[in-house]
Amino acid sequence: MTGQVTVDLNSDLGEGYGRWSFGTDEQVLELVSSANVACGAHAGDPSTIRATVEAAVASGTVVGAHVGYPDLQGFGRRDLGMAPTELVDSVVHQIAGLVGFTRLAGTAVRYVKPHGALYNRAAVDDEHASAVVHAVREYDDGLAVMGLPGSRLTRLADEAGLRTVSEAFADRAYLEDGTLAPRSLPGAVLTDAEAVVAQVVRLVQEGRVEAIGGATVDVRADSICLHGDTPGAVALAGRVRTGLAAAGIVVRSPLASGS
Repeated sequence: MTGQVTVDLNSDLGEGYGRWSFGTDEQVLELVSSANVACGAHAGDPSTIRATVEAAVASGTVVGAHVGYPDLQGFGRRDLGMAPTELVDSVVHQIAGLVGFTRLAGTAVRYVKPHGALYNRAAVDDEHASAVVHAVREYDDGLAVMGLPGSRLTRLADEAGLRTVSEAFADRAYLEDGTLAPRSLPGAVLTDAEAVVAQVVRLVQEGRVEAIGGATVDVRADSICLHGDTPGAVALAGRVRTGLAAAGIVVRSPLASGS
């Protein structure tokens, strides 16, 4: 429909390991349009990956590879300082593993999104951003790269001829330079549902967000991340969907078949 406003909602899923599971993935999948599936490095074991992919297919959700530093103990939130060549190989290995399960389930991986410390470092560091981009191009240059708008990762991916998906966060506060506020900073994670919905609707309608300190920051995004591992994640995702619908905004992935 001409003039229809759309946005992608993505969530980090499949982050259980063995007997440990967050237990809400299937519910979250009914509310988002893209699933960032952990590929076994920071979280996710083979059976969890398979189950998450199959659930994504059942809900009609686009699948992306959520790649991170190989750091199960630290949940991928520690900067390992890997050599770029090692990082390339790790990212290729992670993508390939997920692709195997998507083929069995009759779907495909559409994009790659770094996780945690890798996401943060690739946003500002050319070596690690280049390693991620090189891994994606080497494995399949038809895959898109998801990351912060204006980051080194998305800029280098653009220069390499890869499709990019700019991402904002529903439940994270921003600094005045447009980067995410560190989790260690008070107020970095938004917990009030009304505040989260208001931030998401403004992001989609205006491409702006109020940063910590009160400044207005431009944040143009194709996709909004809803974290699936936080308490009340399902209820919050539902509130966001309701708020978007009330604003006349349709939830759809730009990477879905036919988009």
